Amino acid sequence: MKLPRRKFLHLTAGAAALPAVSGIAWAQPYPTRPVRWIVGFAPSGGTDIVARLMGQWLSERLGVSFVIENRPGAGSNVATEAVVHAPPDGYTLLFAGLPNAINASLYSKLNFNFIHDIAPIASIVRAPNVMVVNPSFPVKTLAEFIAYAKTNPRKVNMASAGIGTTSHLAGELFKMLADVDLVHVPYRGNGPALTAVRHSRDAGIEALRARFSLNSSRLLARPKPSR
Repeated sequence: MKLPRRKFLHLTAGAAALPAVSGIAWAQPYPTRPVRWIVGFAPSGGTDIVARLMGQWLSERLGVSFVIENRPGAGSNVATEAVVHAPPDGYTLLFAGLPNAINASLYSKLNFNFIHDIAPIASIVRAPNVMVVNPSFPVKTLAEFIAYAKTNPRKVNMASAGIGTTSHLAGELFKMLADVDLVHVPYRGNGPALTAVRHSRDAGIEALRARFSLNSSRLLARPKPSR
């Protein structure tokens, strides 16, 4: 059944991606039953929080439940494959993001073709990455962190949301530009990564989206909106 792009966008006003649908005409209103919205990362991370906020808003507006389902793993590839193989009826959505574009070149063999198997619907959020450390870490500025890392090579861990994620690539870029040697520790989402930072003396790159607590982490740096 084919769900017209304009009608779907008008109804949901926030779904990030939708599996490609067949050429049969759509013959019933949408949605008429609960919609699964699959997130490729663990709960409590930025992507998960935004999906839950949007899912609640859509549920209240449309009168049908939007159920958030976390499928972490392989930098969101597990979630993407689940959506690609779901019935193409518009009732299984994917919260897509930059990791999906990264994975297309990072992984040589995927069980799907993101460009052909997923149809983009709308952009719903734009968020910068921030660099944080545990408050007990003996630095208070980015310059102090770089100096500390230079004198302690491979003694500082860098937590990320997973291999190939934006936090991972941002961290690797930071290592190159600052000429420091940090040990990358991938997690299954920003939530677990930030939790690790809160309970250790590691550094982390976190997507700043719905919330950020300076009581449990110290903010060292964030990018400017433009160069």
